Amino acid sequence: GLARGLPPSLRALKLQTRAARVVFDWPEIDQVLDKIKEDSEELAVELASENKDQTRIHDEVGDLLFVAVNLARKVGVDPETALQNCNLKFESRFNYVEEQVISKHKNFKDVSLDVMESYWQNAKAYDHKQTSD
Repeated sequence: GLARGLPPSLRALKLQTRAARVVFDWPEIDQVLDKIKEDSEELAVELASENKDQTRIHDEVGDLLFVAVNLARKVGVDPETALQNCNLKFESRFNYVEEQVISKHKNFKDVSLDVMESYWQNAKAYDHKQTSD
């Protein structure tokens, strides 16, 4: 009875909410976190497989996203808003990394991932300082 045209994370949220109404739900947050670990491990196995099966990898990523939506629901967080905020945070931090690379190195090809990671950490520290002020 749910519209198929809903964004996938919203549809997942509604499916999980409906299932929870009939008590088809994990009662404890730790169980959801355990499921995330389990799904992450299953994905890691697929990725490490010599004969990578893209269908299975696709399914495992989907399982991981679905349970992440469930975790959001369990802790009272709207997954759409959380992802939107995460996108904005990533964009802001990555913009900082870009600015640093361009101003100090001129070209991304000339910069190691370690250097870019240090800029990323600086951006995170700045974000953290801003939210704690």
